[in-house]
Amino acid sequence: MLRRLLPTLLALGFGLLALGWGLVSLQRIFTQEREDARAQVRSRRIALEQLAAESLRTALAQMMKSHLPKLNAAVGDPLLPAEGYYLLFRGHQFLPRVDWTREGADVPAQANYTMLAHALEDGQAPSPYQERLSRLRAAEAALASSSEARKDAAVEALLRYHAAHPLPPDQELPFTLLMVEYLQRGEETQPLIRALVREGLPEELGGMARDAGLQRNVLRSRAQLTQPDFNFLQARIVALSSTLSEPSDAFVARVQEAGAGALVLPEPLDGPTLLAEQWYVEPAAEQVHGLAVDMGALLSELTQELRGRNLIPRDGQVRLGPGGVARPLKHPGLEVATPGWAAAEADIEARYGLKTLLVAACGALASAIAALAVVAQQRKYRFVELKSDFVSTVSHELRTPLASIRLLGETLERRLGKSPEAGDYPTRIVRAAEGLHFLVENILSFNRIDKGRWALRPARVRLEEAVGNLRDDLMDAVTVPVELSSDVGDVELDADASLVRMLFANLGRNACLYNLRSPVVLTVRAYPQPGFGATVLFSDNGVGIPPEEWERVFQDFYRLTTPGPEVHGSGLGLALCRRIMGLHQGSIQVASSGPEGTTFALTFPETRR
Repeated sequence: MLRRLLPTLLALGFGLLALGWGLVSLQRIFTQEREDARAQVRSRRIALEQLAAESLRTALAQMMKSHLPKLNAAVGDPLLPAEGYYLLFRGHQFLPRVDWTREGADVPAQANYTMLAHALEDGQAPSPYQERLSRLRAAEAALASSSEARKDAAVEALLRYHAAHPLPPDQELPFTLLMVEYLQRGEETQPLIRALVREGLPEELGGMARDAGLQRNVLRSRAQLTQPDFNFLQARIVALSSTLSEPSDAFVARVQEAGAGALVLPEPLDGPTLLAEQWYVEPAAEQVHGLAVDMGALLSELTQELRGRNLIPRDGQVRLGPGGVARPLKHPGLEVATPGWAAAEADIEARYGLKTLLVAACGALASAIAALAVVAQQRKYRFVELKSDFVSTVSHELRTPLASIRLLGETLERRLGKSPEAGDYPTRIVRAAEGLHFLVENILSFNRIDKGRWALRPARVRLEEAVGNLRDDLMDAVTVPVELSSDVGDVELDADASLVRMLFANLGRNACLYNLRSPVVLTVRAYPQPGFGATVLFSDNGVGIPPEEWERVFQDFYRLTTPGPEVHGSGLGLALCRRIMGLHQGSIQVASSGPEGTTFALTFPETRR
């Protein structure tokens, strides 16, 4: 059944493949339509996001440009606020200020201050301070006089010496602090003395470069002081500033600010970058400027700008999408979100889903039609099988009368054998019955083998015996004289003996039917083939087969047209021979053919021993 349905199945398979290819192509078109529609929405969004990114870059660059003077000023003046500014120069971070006090609990600055205070009273001081203390006493004495010129000269001399002979911070700062405290006179304090607290000495007295006032110098020297020393100097400077009515709020604020703003930059830094959504940094040749930013406010301004230009609806919003800590401003990852775009994408997906469902329904319908076609074809071949079974049954029923005809003919032949005029009739009856019996056996055998119902019964078959059976079969079945010769030696085959007899009988009868010579000459030769079995050559002296017919003669019900009288037959002989050889896993083919006769080559598989 499966073999008969194979052409239908192949046709349906190719049809389904073609339909599947068409449906896949249609689905690809639908997918491309969806991608095009989504690309239109996405392109508008990308354009707006690029516009927003450019606006953000411009806004940040302008902010940096406006704050750059304050940033540079904060680097030079430690009293200026540095919150929100960043400066990295040659690998060192200047802003935000990250100067921590030196580790340890020793207080050298406080000890020096105490020692100098006692030295002013008893006049005993170490060598670095002797000249300083001497000039300090002179300045204090001059301040007690009424001569302004003397006062100014004494103070100026002290300060020039002080500027010309610098000391380490833990020595310089205590002396300067003590000097101001010793020489201050409240509201009447000399301007140069007052300047030592906050403004520092004038440039002509050695100021600016190193002496910028106690408040600035303590902040600059923080990293060289321990925390107790720093706290001691800070407290006394704040108290002194209050006494002299000098501002100290900025100083106190910077004390609290220092050490709280360390930043870590990613490497490498490729152009302007947002850090942690809080800092905007711009790299230059040897330095990096930075500015603290409020991204929420900036994005809100960008949103209002786009709304004002009618580029996004009132419910649209500009926001930062997912990203890392560092966002290069080349691609800041801005997103423009509007509910309208989400609705448009949902509508695109809904249409695509409906089209996909339509394609799937077409595919399911085609599969159902193919299944119905297979069922219909199966039923058709079921009727064909019923017809074949009917033919088989009828052929079986013909065996009984044929056997009776043959028995009666043989009986008549024995009884009338002595009567010359009637002796020929019984022989004719027997031969006709034998021919009919052979035809019925061919039909039955062909039908059983074709439907796979023949159970092969292999046995050891001597080829010489098979040739002898052929000689007996032809003697009873044909009227023309036959000369049968063989050269098979002792070759044996593993085969079904009845099928081998039927195989040779069909070849022999065909040779007699398609022959114009007398006698009919048949030759059987066998050649053992190592590793495969044996090859049997069956030759006759018939009319021959044209080369273009060598394969067609093995087709079912195919009859060869030959010159001369019409040859009767069923067209099953050679077709049955090929099926017999196929059942034995062998082969049969025309080896040669011409006017002198035809030779068939039969190849049998290896004989098992």
